[in-house]
Amino acid sequence: MKLFESAIPTPRSWFARVIPWLLIAGVIIGLDQVSKFWILANFEHRDVMPITSFFNLVRVHNPGAAFSFLAGASGWQREFFIGVALIATVLILWQLGKYWFQRWYALSLSMILGGALGNVIDRWEHGYVVDFLDIHVAGWHWPAFNLADSAIVGGAILLVVDEFIRTRKGSA
Repeated sequence: MKLFESAIPTPRSWFARVIPWLLIAGVIIGLDQVSKFWILANFEHRDVMPITSFFNLVRVHNPGAAFSFLAGASGWQREFFIGVALIATVLILWQLGKYWFQRWYALSLSMILGGALGNVIDRWEHGYVVDFLDIHVAGWHWPAFNLADSAIVGGAILLVVDEFIRTRKGSA
């Protein structure tokens, strides 16, 4: 058994352990920011472009959090949400350095990190998050969202699935 354990190289530095996961987060940030740049360049605020019978591209500004939570607050929410995201970033980086070898867990954290930082860039630069994906059925619209939000939700789902699988393996 010792022979197999020593055959797997363990990165010595924190940076070497987290760099692959930071690259994934960076790709998410890049795709998110490019898509938002395109929306800002080609749409006016509240413009709608129907794509299918259930999907539109729109341009909306969300000064709040998920589902426009605190969007109507007096302005303090910008710094609050930036602060929360930066604290989450530190915690995620710590977890990535510690559990870098748990691939699904690290991937889920990378997705959440990339999405969170993509939205922080918007809050910092514009004071709001640019949302542009609009799904609707029978006149009912899901709140508009963006690629960063999709990465956060996807990462959270993956995190739950990974935890479920790991706890099932442990109890078997």
